[in-house]
Amino acid sequence: MSGGHQEHPARVIGHGHDDHHGHTHADHGSLKSYTTGFILAVILTAIPFWLVMGKVIDKSSTLGLVLLGFAAVQIVVHMVYFLHMNTKSEGGWSMLALIFTIMLVFIMLSGSLWVMYHLNHNMMPGMMTDSSMHETVPESMQSMPGMDMSTMPKSHSMHDMP
Repeated sequence: MSGGHQEHPARVIGHGHDDHHGHTHADHGSLKSYTTGFILAVILTAIPFWLVMGKVIDKSSTLGLVLLGFAAVQIVVHMVYFLHMNTKSEGGWSMLALIFTIMLVFIMLSGSLWVMYHLNHNMMPGMMTDSSMHETVPESMQSMPGMDMSTMPKSHSMHDMP
């Protein structure tokens, strides 16, 4: 039976793809880490809900900043506990992705606050003065019934100039 036939050693089955190429994947989490992440996410949702519903903070700008702080912390909790991003996994690319995500979140949050502030400041009709109201009313509407232009200050136009 040994007529030139050489038997191959038995191959170990079940090592998978990782050992073959020398790559190791990061830990995909355990029940404990998922439970910790879930509890933190619930707490980071319940506290802002309580702050808003209980009217704990009277000043709306302070409340908005506190809520944004809780939202940013919750994003980090989700990234660490559910997306498993850390400095050791995938050769540091997860850390680079974390930094990029933090930058994007900062730009989006600050940009949203900036846009909302300017919309609130520039679009609120109750904040308009009498002189700015007169300038914004078109001439075609000034002769409409119900528009009492006598109470508004006279505007200076090109026709009034010498």
